[in-house]
Amino acid sequence: MGQNSVRREGTQPSVPHARDRGWDDELHGAGEATGAGGEAEAASVPAPGGRAARRRGAGGGSDDDGTDTAAANTAGGRAAARRQAKKAGKRKVLRWSAIGVAVLVLGTAGAGYAYYEHLNSNIQSGGRAGGDSGVKKAPPNALGDTPLNILLIGSDSRADEKNIALGGSRKDKDRPPLADVQMLLHVSADRQNASLISIPRDTVVEIPDCKGEDGKEYPGTNNRPINETLTRGGPGCTLTTWEKLTGTYIDHWMMIDFAGVVAMADEVGGVPVCVKTGVWDRSTTQQRGGSGLQLPKGTHDVKGVQALQWLRTRHAFGSDQNRAKAQHMYLNGMMKRLQEQNAWSDTGRLTGLAETATTSIKVSDEISTVAKLFELGMQLKNVKLDRLTTVTIPTAPYAQNPDAWLQPVESSADKIWSMLRDDVALDKNGDKAPAKPRASASAKPKKTAAAPGTLPVTVVNGTDGEDEPAVEGRAKKIATALQGKGFAQAASAQEGKPSKGTVVGYPKAQGDQGRADAESVAKALGLPLSTVRADSSIQGITLVVGADWREGDTYKRPTHEAGDLPENADDKVDCMDVYSVYQWDGKSKS
Repeated sequence: MGQNSVRREGTQPSVPHARDRGWDDELHGAGEATGAGGEAEAASVPAPGGRAARRRGAGGGSDDDGTDTAAANTAGGRAAARRQAKKAGKRKVLRWSAIGVAVLVLGTAGAGYAYYEHLNSNIQSGGRAGGDSGVKKAPPNALGDTPLNILLIGSDSRADEKNIALGGSRKDKDRPPLADVQMLLHVSADRQNASLISIPRDTVVEIPDCKGEDGKEYPGTNNRPINETLTRGGPGCTLTTWEKLTGTYIDHWMMIDFAGVVAMADEVGGVPVCVKTGVWDRSTTQQRGGSGLQLPKGTHDVKGVQALQWLRTRHAFGSDQNRAKAQHMYLNGMMKRLQEQNAWSDTGRLTGLAETATTSIKVSDEISTVAKLFELGMQLKNVKLDRLTTVTIPTAPYAQNPDAWLQPVESSADKIWSMLRDDVALDKNGDKAPAKPRASASAKPKKTAAAPGTLPVTVVNGTDGEDEPAVEGRAKKIATALQGKGFAQAASAQEGKPSKGTVVGYPKAQGDQGRADAESVAKALGLPLSTVRADSSIQGITLVVGADWREGDTYKRPTHEAGDLPENADDKVDCMDVYSVYQWDGKSKS
């Protein structure tokens, strides 16, 4: 967890810090929302006149202000106590500011605690993860803050009559839903920049073993598209798949269906989007189907069914990749509209948004209260639009089914995932160098690693890359290097296992002790701790030397500059191109 402002003495003021802005994990209750720990239910909105009101009535102090009564009996002690109380008061003001807004919402609603409970009862939730990716939360940066990662999922469910009425086929009513829209929202540790990263729905990736909320187990696969993850264990499986793919811990997921998209667009009064020519996405002799979207040239506020049509349009924009671009434009527009409406502080707007949002989305369990969702929203309120980057992972036709499916361009995808893991800004509009990660008390393993000489380590050659053959003798070379560092039982495996990135695996059953042992191997070779993963399929510590480490005895971590994205990854545009067949003159009838 973060520390108070004393920690910052002597640090460079140019490095932005979340706590200085009143919405960090410790002061604004976001520790609970982001899974970073802290007081349980600290952000919960109390009933009027409850514990919070009594604490605020004491001049901003509380029972845990830390004032020493004995010290206060002396002049110096009283002065110190006053300074300490003043600092504590400032912290309390910030901590309770979010709750104050929420209380105003309740007052506006005129129903107090009962209305708050009504909103809570609207929220549907489910388990955060559907399987074991082996990925752990990253250690805090130099200032003690951690990034926030939220997986946004758009479901094509037809189970609800509202969804069928919005264009869903009734014959699909009982079909398990697909995750046709998937975006990872990454908010930097300093809360100054954010990115939306999309993967086209038909992209084939490795889907790990998953278990649904009904207990049904789904074996992993490496030859199915990512949108099927929702049918293989629910949104938790989609999250686990993304963790496996990116090597990044994802804090939460949020899922919305057709009806929810329409409701949210209506609540904000429409979302601005733009087309360079008129567009009519309809059936043609060459291509059946279409969203039905019909808009004249220029910028328009879309809401209701039209908002849904915009998000579903693929043919008129030319491809799934361009559909992702249009979806990003929509979300940028939504963020702009919310900021214009002061949605985080206007109680009238907040009330309407709270009612609509809680009935429109399903979320992971740890953010399944109004207070926690509000705190989560506060993490985004100060991100400027020029610091919000939208990215679509570059793809190519999938070799085994090139007409229907895609596969990531590994070199491009790996670079983006590396920037994500290191919290490097995807835009060029801020500080070039992010705060460097450091170990912290909260990030240290709970166990002490065993002596290196007692640890058997199997080293596997995984250097067989996308365009290069495996480096002969690589596993033996690294095993020898480990032996030289005291790991006398390190040995190379006879069989290789291609891997894009280097991974230090340990048996999941060994828990904290296994992780501490594996981390000692990683540190000996200069590997980042993000390479350490729990794995239920191995018997002992297994180091897979990946295609990212083809030479040298000490790992050299790739470095990236802010905004240094692969070609064609950044997809933010001011206006969408329309494929010629679907251009509309604005006059012909629909």
